[in-house]
Amino acid sequence: MGTSPEPGRRESDAPADPVERARAICLRMLTGTPRTRGQLEEALRRREIPEDAAAAVLDRFEEVGLIDDAAFAAAWVDSRHHGRGLAGRALARELRQRGVAAPVVAEAVAGLDPEREEETARALVERKLRATRGLERDRRLRRLAGMLARKGYPEGLALRVVREALEREGEEVEEWELPPSGG
Repeated sequence: MGTSPEPGRRESDAPADPVERARAICLRMLTGTPRTRGQLEEALRRREIPEDAAAAVLDRFEEVGLIDDAAFAAAWVDSRHHGRGLAGRALARELRQRGVAAPVVAEAVAGLDPEREEETARALVERKLRATRGLERDRRLRRLAGMLARKGYPEGLALRVVREALEREGEEVEEWELPPSGG
């Protein structure tokens, strides 16, 4: 049988010690999914944990491996590239938004092989190609290249991959540039 809380204090009350509060917040956040140091810092800041207490807990969690931004970034790149087809540029943006340091982001994204990235772009275009049949050529080109652009692929690669896919379908694609938007 558990001990009952002190009179006037609920079990859900946070500990008074800021280090203990920071530790509890971080452990709770790390229970569901891996987090970056930046995400945890932001959560502690929002909960008004003093900076020194937050730094002490975060430093200790890094020492014992509960926080590992490099491992998080590598797993994120692998997962989001395979699962969503995102290119390095989009992945880097997502990692920066999650508070991962620029050198760690660069290292994680550098692990993406340009050939693999191009293969992924081709697969994305092939999947979307059927849905654009019946549309005029310029509209198909815009939709397919736009889809790749939103996923972070460079314009040159996007246009080349789309052009090749349309040519394989028998479309004449003499233009290398994206036509002006118009619908």
